Amino acid sequence: MSRPVTLFTGQWADLPLATLAAKASEWGYDGLELACWGDHFEIDRAMSEDGYGQGQLDILEQNGLKCFAISNHLVGQAVSDPIDPRHRSILPDRIWGNGDPAGVQFRASQDMMDSAAAAKAIGVDVVNGFTGSPIWNKLYFFPPTSVEEIDAGYQQFALQWKPILDAFSKQGVRFALEVHPTEIAYDIVTFERALDALDGHKAFGINFDPSHLIWQGLDPVKLIDRFADRIFHVHVKDASTTLDGTNSILGGHLGFGDHRRGWDFRSPGRGDVDFEGIIRALNRIEYAGPLSVEWEDSAMDREHGAREAAEFVEGLDFPSSSKAFDASFDSDSETGEKLS
Repeated sequence: MSRPVTLFTGQWADLPLATLAAKASEWGYDGLELACWGDHFEIDRAMSEDGYGQGQLDILEQNGLKCFAISNHLVGQAVSDPIDPRHRSILPDRIWGNGDPAGVQFRASQDMMDSAAAAKAIGVDVVNGFTGSPIWNKLYFFPPTSVEEIDAGYQQFALQWKPILDAFSKQGVRFALEVHPTEIAYDIVTFERALDALDGHKAFGINFDPSHLIWQGLDPVKLIDRFADRIFHVHVKDASTTLDGTNSILGGHLGFGDHRRGWDFRSPGRGDVDFEGIIRALNRIEYAGPLSVEWEDSAMDREHGAREAAEFVEGLDFPSSSKAFDASFDSDSETGEKLS
């Protein structure tokens, strides 16, 4: 099994797509996972301008690259979040409008529906993203938080996302949630609960990213094994915990890249993630989609890191075997007959 190695463009949205595509090709990537911000893949233009989507694909093709997924994380975040001034920095003007929370959420929902149609138009069947969460701010149960309040949060999420997911199904496109703190699902228990709230909607799955699991103390392989049929896309990103008795996994209100943090992201292969175990798990579930590098390492030059990450993932992946290593003792390798 040779899975394509792609680069998620979200952390490169300051560069024009044509510039990034040329670089990614030179670094050894097979494709780009297009972020729906910057000039990489704009949903409103894809819906209103004939030839826009194909034009973006042409840029990739000119550099020997393909697109297997688009990602609308930032707008998706605004669907179920309680909207506050922080969202202004991540949303385009057409979604933010006058900042009225109900209006922001409505426009974000419509944009997510449009992202399914835009993806289909360019031959892509997975849209990655975030959902936001009505209850993430109630993570720690003080002031006392009732079971009913949490139940209501999942019900609100389902009311907001079922129509979006129905729109995805109509287009034959799937939505892959990046299981992630601040989302409705951030671990195995909460993804199961979100899935239940959606009545197991077939269009709802996972953009698997181990970097958001490892520092929480989770085993990423268990997420793959538990939801084998829901792994729609895979991010390759690393993280490292540096707990020293003075800090915690809560981050200490310190920005990414601050050496005092209890954890931070790392370039793939330089953190705590067991990528060997992950590849074996992906082989078990017969995942054949891309391995998409989401490169984030505040202490490393990003172009060095992107090139290094492509080489790392290329060397990491390997095909699965259809038989055990000692199967040759059971049958003749030429005839297949049992040996006496």
